[in-house]
Amino acid sequence: MKKTFILTVICLMQLVQVLAQPNSAVPSFAEQAAISLDSIYKHYGIKGEYLLRENFPYDDSYKASYLAGPDEGKKGNAYSYLWPFSGSLSAQVARYELHKDPKILKEIKTKVLPGLEHYYDKREPYGYASYVKNAPLSDRFYDDNVWLGIDFADLYLNSKDKKFLAKSEEIWRFVESGMDDKLGGGIYWCEQKKESKNTCSNAPAVVYLLKLYEATNNRAYLEKAEKLYQWTKEHLEDPADHLYFDNISLTGKVNKTKFPYNSGQMLQSAALFYKITKDQKYLKEAQEIAASAHEYFFQDKALNSGKKIKLFKNSDSWFIAVMLRGFVELYHADKNPLYINSFKDNLRYAWTDLRDEHGLFNKDWTGEKKSSKKWLLDQLAMVEMYARIASI
Repeated sequence: MKKTFILTVICLMQLVQVLAQPNSAVPSFAEQAAISLDSIYKHYGIKGEYLLRENFPYDDSYKASYLAGPDEGKKGNAYSYLWPFSGSLSAQVARYELHKDPKILKEIKTKVLPGLEHYYDKREPYGYASYVKNAPLSDRFYDDNVWLGIDFADLYLNSKDKKFLAKSEEIWRFVESGMDDKLGGGIYWCEQKKESKNTCSNAPAVVYLLKLYEATNNRAYLEKAEKLYQWTKEHLEDPADHLYFDNISLTGKVNKTKFPYNSGQMLQSAALFYKITKDQKYLKEAQEIAASAHEYFFQDKALNSGKKIKLFKNSDSWFIAVMLRGFVELYHADKNPLYINSFKDNLRYAWTDLRDEHGLFNKDWTGEKKSSKKWLLDQLAMVEMYARIASI
């Protein structure tokens, strides 16, 4: 009788421990990043090649809509354009920052970088073209190269491999060639069509320069970052809410569309300036952008579970992932968990409610519409977000 009683007590104690644990069936954020990346390579990978398809299922009638002109984005391209492919580097860099796992670094060196090499373009100054080099010559976009430059700078900062720093500085020389005195400064969007200077080529260029400054302690990078930050504020900030418009044409006309990544990169810039200089004005500016972005790019939503969250408004998920970079940088500065908790709520919900039978994510954050075709960059953005949020 006594033995039975003791066994019963032990069983009850074990049950209490199990109930006290988080749902073991739900992987951690870091595990979700790894699982999602495996699904991407399974469904977008091309046997015997390092390159990736742009969509799943593959659609040979697909025409990219995000390029600079009607002659670009031709139908039937077998491979992804540079911008979506570059998301594989960003996703893996975020995972490497989290784990410092040599296996991830090896994957970057042996899997991602050989694919990226197909886009490497030796027009002076060297940079990366929008499509693979064995196809007809394609345009080069300054923002595409900025994202790569940031990734290589982050790789150097985390691995101390000087080859990554050399590559990041090489890419910067190309990006800087896209700057002139028209409109008082700023970087163009496209090398071949210098018609506008966009927040997406200037705000992340500030982040890029600040990371190069961290990597080299070369004050020239810091001074260029300060100048470009002020130029972007002057020409593209909405003073009403401190969010950022999309671009300004050479005629001075401002496209007032607001995308999450543009404001997110100015948020990250301000937070990085605060980290480097300890000047409170930058922290204040970062917090102003964050508060407005949390209102503008999120919406109140009651989930099926009854929980109320600030749900992402629909956008390319990669735009949201780049916005997250800014919120993470701000969290490191002020330790305010409010915004990070909103991202965590969204990513938990996405895992349980937005994935399909292939382990890929639907684009509609409300969950009301299912995507018959899923874009590579949206999927890679989810990997990046899971990896970045796992660090907090």
